[in-house]
Amino acid sequence: MTNVLSVASEAVPLVKTGGLADVVGALPEALAPHGVAMTTLLPGYPAVTATLGKKPKVLHKWESLLGEPARLLAGKIGAHPLLVLDAPGLYAREGGLYGDATGRDWADNWKRFAAFGRAAADVAGGVVKGLGFDLIHAHDWQAGMTLAYQRFSPAGPPLPSVITIHNMAFQGHYGADLFPALGLPPQAMAIDGIEYHGGISFLKAGLASASRITTVSPTYAREIREPGFGMGLEGLIRARESEVSGIVNGIDAAVWNPASDPALKAAYSGKALAKRAANSRALEAEFGLEKNGDSPLFIVISRLTWQKGMDVLLEAADHLVGIGGRLALLGSGDAALESGFHAAAARHPGRIAVRIGYDEALSHRMLAGGDAILVPSRFEPCGLTQLYGLAYGCVPVVSRTGGLADTVIDANLAARQAGVATGVQFDGVRYQTLADALTRTVHLFRDPAAWRSLQRAGMGADFSWRGSGGAYADLYKSLTVTA
Repeated sequence: MTNVLSVASEAVPLVKTGGLADVVGALPEALAPHGVAMTTLLPGYPAVTATLGKKPKVLHKWESLLGEPARLLAGKIGAHPLLVLDAPGLYAREGGLYGDATGRDWADNWKRFAAFGRAAADVAGGVVKGLGFDLIHAHDWQAGMTLAYQRFSPAGPPLPSVITIHNMAFQGHYGADLFPALGLPPQAMAIDGIEYHGGISFLKAGLASASRITTVSPTYAREIREPGFGMGLEGLIRARESEVSGIVNGIDAAVWNPASDPALKAAYSGKALAKRAANSRALEAEFGLEKNGDSPLFIVISRLTWQKGMDVLLEAADHLVGIGGRLALLGSGDAALESGFHAAAARHPGRIAVRIGYDEALSHRMLAGGDAILVPSRFEPCGLTQLYGLAYGCVPVVSRTGGLADTVIDANLAARQAGVATGVQFDGVRYQTLADALTRTVHLFRDPAAWRSLQRAGMGADFSWRGSGGAYADLYKSLTVTA
């Protein structure tokens, strides 16, 4: 049995802001069949400590963790062990995980996640008697300092480690003036340490210190070697090229299953697609859209940001309607984009409808009732919504990048003839390329046999955690056997 400490800033079902939480929450169960026992360490946000009961088990105390008193508490995440860093001065506050109610980052995020990394390194190093680990798996910049603290510790050689990049765009940059407060030796402030262009990068700290680097898709692992995707760290990635790999995220097939989803108007499967129509009619009514069986209903479930290509989709909204499409959008983000989509809905009542915010149950209903899901991202480390779309027979229309390229098979002539096409891909996130993809999707939709083939091929694909869990287990084994 391999014992792994998974260090992350969020995990379902306890706290979530994005796909990171889905992955971290799913990994312990996905790895269990492969002889891996995973313990997850999370910050003690109020939503997390509330699950531990009134008298949680205390495993360790720090009188001063970067100046803050802290405790290590024990709990469970599902059926698997959970550790919680209870430091009220750092985590017990109203607002989001990383910022206040207005979206502004907490000014002390550097301290919150440096302390988190320091505590994780202590736990990995055996600060709790009888609690030992064979390997550390850190996720994103919030956990990156774990590996730096372990690497520069005088206590002995570090454990083997993996860091997973869920999104290279977020790197945890801070000024060099904070370095003395981190408690690291002077040699850590170097080009092969945590230094980044005269400052500090928590993500770089992890990338420079990890035994292996993974991303959440093979294509993204290749893309981040280039300036357009590496976000300033492409040189480090190229230098460690042989130690970088990609493992596609999985989805929880028990949660994302149209045959048993309690949120739906009607259950259905790839063999009973006709039952799907009831969900389409219900979604049209919920969004106030016109009923038109010859008009595909495109859906969007996304953050409304530049990365997600939402500015280009907004530009193409009139074209979407002009070729006979309809659009139901659920998301939030940039104020200008929110306003722009509201304006598009006002121009096209009954054809475009917008809901600002996020609603988990509604997202399930949209996947079951929509005909095609739009994911025109400029970069996408993995993406989960296209996987949910495949599972629900909601055909993905995606840009050819990152995990989108790895998980969707374009409906070109050869793929359609072979019966393996699952969606529509396009190159380059620009008005014309997206408009052409939308037009191609409408033409496919109006060929019922071709459309059913896309739906059934997608619904028959296996994007559960079975394969991905095995790939992580193999990676761990390669590190621990030689350690």
